[in-house]
Amino acid sequence: MSNKQIYKWIGLGMTAVLLIFLFITTWYTVDESEQAVVLTFGEAEDGITEPGLHFKMPWPIQEVKKMSKETFSLDFGFNEGEDSEDKVTMITGDDKILQADLVVQWKITDPEGYLFASENPEQVLFNATSSSLRGVIGSSEIDEALTSGKAEIENEVREMLVSLIDSYDIGISIIDVKLQEVDLPNKAVRKAFTKVTDAREQKQSKVNEAEKYENQKREEALGEKDAIIQRAEGDKVERIQDARGAVSRFNALLVEYQNNKEITRERLVMETLEEVLPSANVYIMNDDGNTLKYLPLNQGNMQTFAPGQASQKEDDEE
Repeated sequence: MSNKQIYKWIGLGMTAVLLIFLFITTWYTVDESEQAVVLTFGEAEDGITEPGLHFKMPWPIQEVKKMSKETFSLDFGFNEGEDSEDKVTMITGDDKILQADLVVQWKITDPEGYLFASENPEQVLFNATSSSLRGVIGSSEIDEALTSGKAEIENEVREMLVSLIDSYDIGISIIDVKLQEVDLPNKAVRKAFTKVTDAREQKQSKVNEAEKYENQKREEALGEKDAIIQRAEGDKVERIQDARGAVSRFNALLVEYQNNKEITRERLVMETLEEVLPSANVYIMNDDGNTLKYLPLNQGNMQTFAPGQASQKEDDEE
């Protein structure tokens, strides 16, 4: 075989290899869990999110960068070591030191921005997470961070982190932020703070009991007040009715007195004597001393005797 034929076969072989290489690099597949962006001479074209088989210009004219659609997690401050020195610590608004563990869930939503807006988007996310958490913790008091304020801190961190990532435009979207744990830096401090928390809870319990007792006594006093008012109202009505009855009786007596003054006057005297001296025998003599009137008030009648008879009556009674 001549050199010319050898060169010919070599050329044909290289051409075949080149054609095969070009054929292989002109198509690509995108999985359902992936997204891709086509680069033409290093510049990004429209992103590809549809799964399946796709074609492009051969390399090096075009190339494909594939990225996952899954949700990623960034663990900030998380460390399984109880007393590890590389625990992330931060200072609260009242100058106390604590540790916090935060989990950020994120996704790549703009492949072009993720590839070209930053050299290391995940590091940018980490720095933004650190800045957001430290900023919120730094404006909170330690009691809030360790007790009832965790949910509020979590919400504030989420809002601040979303705002920062959106302003950076690095192709990442924040899905969720979870504040896993907020704790004191060592066992001794945690133990002391637990005692303080227990004392505060005991104090609140005593305050609640005192308020309950106060409310109970107040209700009892209000009930007693209402009872007194009701009794007073009853006495008032009774006295008004008694007064009205007395007025009616007086008016009736006044009419009788105006019609017959003497008889009415004598009747009033006798009724008064009967009321004052219910068991007494009263003798009334006329002006000349001849006739004696005996009034047995307890019998409700009046008898008249001659003077001798009256004396005999007195002897009998003695």
